[in-house]
Amino acid sequence: MVEPDSFMSHLIELRDRLLRCVLALLLVFICLFPWARDLYAMLAQPMIASMPAGGRLIATEVTAPFFVPVKVTMMAAFVIALPYLLYQIWAFVAPGLYAHERKLVAPLIITSTLLFVCGMAFAYYLVFPVVFHFMVSVAPDGVAVMTDIGKYLDFVLSLFLAFGVTFEVPVAVVILVRMGLVSVKTLKEIRPYMIVGAFVVGAIFTPPDVVSQVMLAVPLWILYELGIFVSQWITKPAPEESQSGSAG
Repeated sequence: MVEPDSFMSHLIELRDRLLRCVLALLLVFICLFPWARDLYAMLAQPMIASMPAGGRLIATEVTAPFFVPVKVTMMAAFVIALPYLLYQIWAFVAPGLYAHERKLVAPLIITSTLLFVCGMAFAYYLVFPVVFHFMVSVAPDGVAVMTDIGKYLDFVLSLFLAFGVTFEVPVAVVILVRMGLVSVKTLKEIRPYMIVGAFVVGAIFTPPDVVSQVMLAVPLWILYELGIFVSQWITKPAPEESQSGSAG
């Protein structure tokens, strides 16, 4: 049974760490805000580059020209502050972890951040040009492609989230194996189902063209295999244990 004083101390610590996360986000956001329009221009570049001559993005809401760049800046602030946010989460749960589990946390934080950013970069540099070119190419004759900036931002954020989370698959696989919730053998046995699931996920979170679906499904499958490889490597028995096992 948890003592009241201990429970209250945990709540106070959680409040303090959440406050630190909010302050860190606000600080990075304030530093980036002068470049809000530039950040949005960079985000909109793949769509503008795919449009025919004279095509442009439009704002159908009065406040969109202000709030959309602000949202883009907040997204950039979140990505930049992500390592610190993950550290605060780790610092809160660390007292309840064993020593060998604490050793894994720092590499997991660094790896998770890098993989999430890699997923966003993959979407921006490879997926967006393909998707937007497809969308523009299938527009009927006489239809001017002029996307609303708010709808464009929502679409881009959904793809960023889909690819960012997809690139976290190796980390999720390693954590599941290390926690003993699943074995490497089981992961290999369900590989065919995982491949099918990857293409189902690709069909759900990408536009209805085969190329973009494959561009999500194939990395998801490859990252799953990478997670199996890393899990197999870090869970290898020590030489002494393998020798004693063979002797028995």
